[in-house]
Amino acid sequence: MPGQRLLHPHDGMTYESLCRRFEWPIPARFNMGVACCPLDEPGKTALRVVDGAGHATDHSFGSIADRSDRLAGELIRRGIKRGDRVAVVAPQSIETGVAHLGTWKAGAVSLPLASLFGIDALAYRLADSGAKLGVASPDNVAKLAEAAPNLPLVVSGPEGDFDGFCSGEPMPSAADTQADEPAYLIYTSGTTGPPKGALLPHRSLYGHLPGFESFYEFAPRPGDVIWTPADWAWIGGLMDVLVPAWYFGMTVVSTESDFDPHHAVDLMVEHRVTLAFLPPTALKLMRSQDAGSEELVLRAVFTGGEPLGAELLSWAEANLGCRINEGYGQTEANLVVGNCSSVWPIKPGSMGRPLPGHQVAVLDDEGRRLVGEIGEICVRSPDPVIMLEYWNRPDATAGKYRDEWLLTGDLGLEDEDGYLWFSSRKDDVISSRGYRIGPGEIEESLLGHAAVAMAAVVGAADESRGQVPVAYLVLRPGFEPDDELTAELQHHVRTRLAAHEVPQRIFYLDDLPRTTTGKLLRRELRNL
Repeated sequence: MPGQRLLHPHDGMTYESLCRRFEWPIPARFNMGVACCPLDEPGKTALRVVDGAGHATDHSFGSIADRSDRLAGELIRRGIKRGDRVAVVAPQSIETGVAHLGTWKAGAVSLPLASLFGIDALAYRLADSGAKLGVASPDNVAKLAEAAPNLPLVVSGPEGDFDGFCSGEPMPSAADTQADEPAYLIYTSGTTGPPKGALLPHRSLYGHLPGFESFYEFAPRPGDVIWTPADWAWIGGLMDVLVPAWYFGMTVVSTESDFDPHHAVDLMVEHRVTLAFLPPTALKLMRSQDAGSEELVLRAVFTGGEPLGAELLSWAEANLGCRINEGYGQTEANLVVGNCSSVWPIKPGSMGRPLPGHQVAVLDDEGRRLVGEIGEICVRSPDPVIMLEYWNRPDATAGKYRDEWLLTGDLGLEDEDGYLWFSSRKDDVISSRGYRIGPGEIEESLLGHAAVAMAAVVGAADESRGQVPVAYLVLRPGFEPDDELTAELQHHVRTRLAAHEVPQRIFYLDDLPRTTTGKLLRRELRNL
C-alpha cells in the first residue's frame, strides 16, 4: 500500500493547527526499500525515463519491486552483509532507483555518488566509506577503475551486467531493519575541509515527509507526476523527490540530458508534470532565458539549496503559473524549514517557518534563543530526519551538537512571526570595519539589476577594513562588462543596501564554480 500522510488537511487549517495535530507514527522496524515498492497498483508507472532524444520508457511499481528483490538476493549471494556500503555511481535512471531499493532490502547501506565527480573525489569517498561493491553507469567505469581498482562493479546499460544481476532468485524476504538502522551515506559538499559522510537511517524517510507534503501542497493528489533536474546522488534529488514520491506511489519522471531551460519546460509540458523540485540555479537559468509556457500544468514547485530571494520568487510564480515553496535543510538534517503557501503566507526572501514535527531556532553562542538578531540556525534532536553520525568521525559528530541542538553552521534570523531568514554560512561572514556582512543580501540586490543572471559575493582581505565584499557575476545576454556597468552596479547596491555592503571590486565570469549539488564554491572564488 502507498505510504501514509503525516499532514492532514482540514477546514480552516492554519500553520498552528497543522503543528498541533502532528505526530510521528514511526514504527520500531522499518525498511525504506520495502516501503517504496507499494503494490496496490503494480501496473502503475513508477518511473518514466526520458532519453536525450525525448523517447520515454515506463517502468511499473511491480517491475521495480521484482528487480530490487532480485538485486537484494544477488547482493547477499555476493557476500554483501548487513551494514556494508554499496556505491551507486550513475545518473537518474531505473538502475539507480533499483540499486538503492535493493541495497536497502538487503540491509546494506547505499552510497550515492555523483557522475560529475572526478577520480580524486571518487577515490576519497570510496576509500573513506569502505565500499564493498559499486553499481555504475558505463561512462563512470573508467573513473572508478582508476579511483578504486579493487572495487567489484556492476555496470548498467546494454553492454553491462546489471540486468543479469537482477535476474536471479529474489531475496526471500527483506531485511527486518530497525527504523534507526543505517540506510544511506551521503557525503557533504566539502565547501570547507574534506567531505564528511553523513550516515542516515531508514526512519529519515518519515522525517522528510512533512516537508514533502508541505512544499508540494499536500501531495500526493490523483494524477500527480513529479520531476527534478537535481542529481539523485544529492539528498535533494534522492530524498526530496524520488524516495518519498515512490513511498506515496507517485510517478517520477527522470531525464538523462543536461539541464536546458527550454527543454525543461517542454519536458514538463509533454509529460504533464504537476510537481517539480527546481533548485534556485535552475530557476535563475530559466529566468535568464525567459523560459516558460502557458501549457504548463504545474501545481507546485519546491526550491531550496540556497536562498531564492524575492525577485526570483516573483519571476518564477509569474512565469511557471503555480505556487513556489522554498525550503531549507542540509544533508545532516534535511527539510526542516519551509513554506506551504496555501496555508501560511510566504514572506519573500525568507526561508519560511519550522515545519510540523521539527523544532528549529536561532541560538547565540551560549545556546540562548534569539529573535530579531542574527545567530546560528539549530535543529533540536531527537528528530527522525537528523543523521546518525558522521561516518568514522566521532569528534566531528560531537562538534555538530551543543546539548540537544544540532548546529547547522548557517547564520540566520528569526523574526517576530517565527519566520527564518538566511544570512550566510558562518565561514562566509564578511567582517568589514566591525560590520558582519552576509553575502546573501548583496547577491539578492545584484540579482535585482537587469544585467545580472547570477551573483556570488565573498570577502577579500583589505589592509584598513579587514575585509571588503567582492562580487563575481554572470551577465544576462545583451549586456557586456565594462567600467560603466561596474559603477552602475555599485551604485545599485549602495542605494538599496548600505555603503559598507558595496562590492569594492566586481569580476565577470562565464559561470560560477559550484559543487556537484549546485551550491556555490565560495572557497574557489576567494582563491581567485
